[in-house]
Amino acid sequence: MRAEPGTVLHFSEDPHLGRFVPHVARTATERAALVWAVDAASSPSYWFPRQCPRALAWVRPGTTEADRRAVLGPEAERVHVVEYGWLTRIQTTRLYAYRFDAADFRPYGEPEPHAHVADHPVTPLGPPRPVGDLLALHEEAGIELRLVHDLRPWWRAVTRSTVGHSGIRLAGARSPAGR
Repeated sequence: MRAEPGTVLHFSEDPHLGRFVPHVARTATERAALVWAVDAASSPSYWFPRQCPRALAWVRPGTTEADRRAVLGPEAERVHVVEYGWLTRIQTTRLYAYRFDAADFRPYGEPEPHAHVADHPVTPLGPPRPVGDLLALHEEAGIELRLVHDLRPWWRAVTRSTVGHSGIRLAGARSPAGR
């Protein structure tokens, strides 16, 4: 499930949301009240239960062949890594995509936008659409989904490399001592 041209998406486990009103999320680093959405390119980063810690990496211009092989493997273009403890939740979560008119949003993020934001209330273009099987979405998109005991060692390797990367909800990952 990706945004179609002219639209952006907001993913949620709640199929009963109505009008979206700007707010400051508890975990936000941005202090402005906003409504958040993503475009087609960023959609795969949200094919997870909301609270699932995940480390994402991909080939980008400037990625060295050595880093590609060491971090992503010999064939992968994009890899998502989660901890084993999240597999059942990924398999059983019902995720929905709310569609919005992209004209109501502006790109957000430097140096490259990774999200779209609105500073005013917005209404979805229609009812939310079920996203479907989250594992199948990854497979269909050609994204390797890897399971690890603790994603922090892989994340350290990613952040020291030349691959593109994003970490979401990493504070919820296992501690080095385990929990």
